[in-house]
Amino acid sequence: MATKELGKAFEPADAEKRLYDYWLKNRFFAAKDKSESPAFSIVIPPPNVTGMLHMGHALNNTLQDIIIRFKRMQGYNTLWMPGMDHAGIATQNVVEQQLRKEGLSRHDLGREKFIARVWEWKEKYGGVIINQLKRLGCSCDWDRERFTMDEGLSQAVREVFVRLYNEDMIYQGDYIVNWCPRCHTAISDLEVEFKPDQSNLWNIRYPFADGTGEIVVATTRPETMLGDTAVAVHPDDPRYRDKIGKKVMLPLMNKEIPIIADDYVTMDFGSGAVKITPGSDPNDFAMAQRHHLEIISVIDTEGIINEHGGKYKGQERYEARANVIADLEKGGYMVGVEPYAHNVGQCYRCKTDIEPMVSKQWFVKIKPLAAKAMAAVTKKKTRIVPSSWEATYFDWMNNIRDWCISRQLWWGHRIPVWYCGGCGKVIVSTADPDKCPACDGTSLKQDEDVLDTWFSSALWPFTTLGWPERTQALKTFYPTSLLITGFDILFFWVARMMMMGLYVMKDVPFKDVYLHALVRDEKGEKMSKSSGNSIDPLVMIDRYGTDAFRFTLAAYTAQGRDVRMSPERIEGYKFFVNKIWNAARLTLSNLADYDENRSLNAPDALPEKWIKAKLNETIEEVTRSLDEYRFNDAAASIYNFIWHEYCDWYLEASKPALYGKISPERKLATQRTLKEVFGAMMQLLHPFMPFVTEELWQALSGSDENSIMVSRFPVVREEWSEKEAEKEMEMLMDIITSVRNIRGEMRIPPSVKLKVLISTADEATRASVENGARYIVNLANLESLTVEENLREPKGVATGMVGSTKIFVPLTGIVDIAGEKARLEKELAKVSKDLEQSSRKLANHDFHDKAAPEIIEKEEGKLKSFQEKFVALEGALNKLKEMNRQGMA
Repeated sequence: MATKELGKAFEPADAEKRLYDYWLKNRFFAAKDKSESPAFSIVIPPPNVTGMLHMGHALNNTLQDIIIRFKRMQGYNTLWMPGMDHAGIATQNVVEQQLRKEGLSRHDLGREKFIARVWEWKEKYGGVIINQLKRLGCSCDWDRERFTMDEGLSQAVREVFVRLYNEDMIYQGDYIVNWCPRCHTAISDLEVEFKPDQSNLWNIRYPFADGTGEIVVATTRPETMLGDTAVAVHPDDPRYRDKIGKKVMLPLMNKEIPIIADDYVTMDFGSGAVKITPGSDPNDFAMAQRHHLEIISVIDTEGIINEHGGKYKGQERYEARANVIADLEKGGYMVGVEPYAHNVGQCYRCKTDIEPMVSKQWFVKIKPLAAKAMAAVTKKKTRIVPSSWEATYFDWMNNIRDWCISRQLWWGHRIPVWYCGGCGKVIVSTADPDKCPACDGTSLKQDEDVLDTWFSSALWPFTTLGWPERTQALKTFYPTSLLITGFDILFFWVARMMMMGLYVMKDVPFKDVYLHALVRDEKGEKMSKSSGNSIDPLVMIDRYGTDAFRFTLAAYTAQGRDVRMSPERIEGYKFFVNKIWNAARLTLSNLADYDENRSLNAPDALPEKWIKAKLNETIEEVTRSLDEYRFNDAAASIYNFIWHEYCDWYLEASKPALYGKISPERKLATQRTLKEVFGAMMQLLHPFMPFVTEELWQALSGSDENSIMVSRFPVVREEWSEKEAEKEMEMLMDIITSVRNIRGEMRIPPSVKLKVLISTADEATRASVENGARYIVNLANLESLTVEENLREPKGVATGMVGSTKIFVPLTGIVDIAGEKARLEKELAKVSKDLEQSSRKLANHDFHDKAAPEIIEKEEGKLKSFQEKFVALEGALNKLKEMNRQGMA
């Protein structure tokens, strides 16, 4: 048959671009809006337009591509929808940084010119990550690429906003929000990251207004007391029952405020009395609404004390804290200070401390939407994998607050609300209005805010398919089949897509959600540039090739477990690629004279029956594992079959037949099996290693007319199921392994041919061993093989056992028993000493207290190595002692 000659090694740098261009040219990634084939669709978690490929992206998109290639090969009409997110805060920050280098701010340009500048940046620099995803081998339908700010999606965003508003699901109101003084915008609860902070708890004396005493309150933020409007105690606290309703003087501000009672107060926190600052704390804000307290904000949008802060006006908030503390001490109001550990909220984007602030914002009423999204998961309309995340999903949904969707930015979907300057009417419209519908006035001003980036992202599964138009793509591919994303955006994105999909489309956005874990370094530490342990995917691809990189990610992706990654692990799978290439060279070189027509009636021998049965099992395991999103199990199954069963055993067992040492029929049957098994092996591996498998598939067929991408994924063939052949072959393999182990333990060179005797317990086993004698002689490198039933154990042999079968390897004239015994005893003594020292070190508490974790881990590895070596040496020595007892030496 015609095959392509392969070079000595696979060259990823040359092959990857050539093969990817070949796929694109032939439009193998393209989905059909109408097809007789069943649909399978995935929407990509859209990377930020500012993004660069990192390990999280690499993992996420590798897993998506594995599934999409797998389903495409199974005959599905597959759509992998690509696109990018406009990333409001991130993109605006990037462009503002550029402007700062030019000595400008966005305000110098004005809104319209600034937005034009962002679009200019997007066209020039945005989307670098798309080309990086192509380098990863991602088989998205690139002709359908979408952007959350493109015209179609922008119109869809307006449609949903207006529908929610008209159904009384969107409202505007004064509310306390998380404000970032650096980004100058409100951010949602989910966008706040908490960091541990070792601070203080200040106890401050508030005198009663009538001069009869005082009450002590505890606070972690003394500067906010400038905006206090009450002191609160628990209604059942006996210490303060008679104080409820009294007035106290607010220190430094010389103002009376009331003492109120509220169940929210914790009696055992501090003194049991807390200051209430509705403008600077969400819990205090809620309490103020219950008790109709005045709400005073003393910190402005820049984090500066405003006109309500008295003499501290103009001071930065932390500067004001120091001055307030000093003045409290000077005035005799400070009772005491104690260390206090708590969490401080920070902006997820710029890491600035969040300032709770009361402002007018737009909100979505979320409870009704959340109820339906919870019901969909309960009823299994959407399945979350691993299922352990369902509890977290329900917990968050049950405690959800209304969603603040307005952001004080310029880049993003501007809120489609206009205010009439003539009559004050609020106009909410999908199209820009020319005049006021109430008074015909033309003095209209659009709301300055934009929508939260996650608002448009929440619509991604259906807007990318053409909604609000009822497109054929929408009918074919919605609901989508699967979403693969990180667990860290379960609430940011997944839950919101669930809510919006059910609200707009009346159906779930996806049937399955697979949540993968984080990529960490090999020690389980979080990767970061500052720690010096981050891995650049593109560097790994350049160094080891995309296939090795992708396979490593899949091999370490176990459900519910973080992926531990290191360059060494990726290099290990580069060796796997080399192994496959070398196996291909051997396979293809032996198919050059293969005539498929002549092989039709050639019967299979035991090795052929066995490898086909093992291939059947591998096909079943890989298919089941991928259907269940057990990527590591699928990868392990393929790896074991290729490396161990095909390369280590079948190729070696097939050589005598291939080299014409048995018969022409056996050669034809072996060639037929090589072609069938190697082709199926490449198809199984293709979703994980797309490039090397395409190269070898074309080499096998001798043509690039048929891509492996559109070949059919292997299925189990019942005629290949051979349980008896498996059992028989594996017994022969165990015998060969036993002989090889004895060779290794006794340090007998591989070139020395051995005379081996085998004793079986029954006639059937003896017949099986004799039938496979040629394989044992060949693969164990024997001079002779004698097989008998119930053979008495000879003297001077090393013995192995396989079930009830005994393997005897005579050592007379091959091994210097006395010399080998002395060598083993000497080596065993040294290992015993090393083992004792390592055990003593690890048992030492000082070592554990003072040594770095990596030093301890290294020592534990040494101990394990010493233990394994000790067991092996002891076993070999015991064998020699047994021979001594037999009277050999």
